[in-house]
Amino acid sequence: MMRALWTASTGMTAQQLNVDSISNNLANVNTTAFKKENLEFKSLLYETMQRADQDPANIGSRPLNLQVGHGVTPIATYRNFSMGNLENTMVPTDFAISGDGFFIVDKGNDNIAYTKDGSFKVSISGDDEFTLVTSDGYPILNTDYEPITIPNDVKLDSISVDKDGVFTYVDEEGNVQNLDIQLGLVQFSNKQGLEAVGSNLFEETPASGEAIMEAEEDIPNKSVIYQRYLERSNVQVADEMVNLIVAQRAYELNSKAVQTADDMLQQANNLKR
Repeated sequence: MMRALWTASTGMTAQQLNVDSISNNLANVNTTAFKKENLEFKSLLYETMQRADQDPANIGSRPLNLQVGHGVTPIATYRNFSMGNLENTMVPTDFAISGDGFFIVDKGNDNIAYTKDGSFKVSISGDDEFTLVTSDGYPILNTDYEPITIPNDVKLDSISVDKDGVFTYVDEEGNVQNLDIQLGLVQFSNKQGLEAVGSNLFEETPASGEAIMEAEEDIPNKSVIYQRYLERSNVQVADEMVNLIVAQRAYELNSKAVQTADDMLQQANNLKR
């Protein structure tokens, strides 16, 4: 009886964390470039009460094991990096990535982060230039891992960024001028190994591998940049609601198993009366 109590309690704990993950997905349904998470589980230790010992020479030997499990535990969160819908914002400092690339963000103190969120802003960094930054004020880096700065005499509406992230602008005479700037885009051998640190940022880990600069490496599937577009969250509300119902019912069934085990223990205790 006690085994059933503890086993069912692991199911309740696991489903509670599952609901937490689903709630986070739903909370970020309008977060720019948010990637939904799925919780993964694994079974716990199995107790072998009788081991299979089938022997053709021994009549009546057991062909199967007699085992009982001890529940479930969450093991990992799998992030779905599929692309969300693109929205045309008409803002010249908004960028969306089609592909596996990430923008490079300088958090200061040699701390580099990466993001899919291209809703950039401009920050005045001097008398003659401004810097492309995130909404939190972190500079966006180019292919040389340096902040992207633009002369303040260049009008933002005249700036164009091609699919490779190269900046150009139209001067007062209508001529196209190159700014010698290229947005830095990197990929990872295992993007599932990236660590989410909040604010739409990810950080490199030993599991993700080192960042690979798309402009320098021979990458077969390079990303494409869309200026004046933003990528929306890839959370599907209908799917998350279905998952929420399934998690709720699984929690209820595990709680019912706890009640059933408790009733059986009570019946056993009443036998002496």
